[in-house]
Amino acid sequence: MAERRWRVRLGAAAEVDFANILKWTTENFGTRLSRTYRDTLVQAIGELANGPDVVVSKTPDEIMAGLRTLHVARRGRRGSHFLMYRAAPNSTIEIVRILHDRIDLQRHVPSASDESAG
Repeated sequence: MAERRWRVRLGAAAEVDFANILKWTTENFGTRLSRTYRDTLVQAIGELANGPDVVVSKTPDEIMAGLRTLHVARRGRRGSHFLMYRAAPNSTIEIVRILHDRIDLQRHVPSASDESAG
């Protein structure tokens, strides 16, 4: 039996986050480590193609119902960021932000106006 595949897309803010993370990593650690970290981020994003209920994901419902987080450090890969995402219509996972571990999560939750954009 074939597993249902989900379409994963980065929202506008998540695209900016992704680019900024790689830029900062290149500037501070070099191109080689930036590529390695890019691969780590892409691997975590790719896991969402199996659906929103990834075993180690969390649901911070106190911040916004339906929003989930998934840390990028997994399967032997190190990382300092997490994906903030939600299930959207038509078997789509929308990644709304990619944030650093130490960030104040409530300050970076998408607003209702952000939800309707995209």
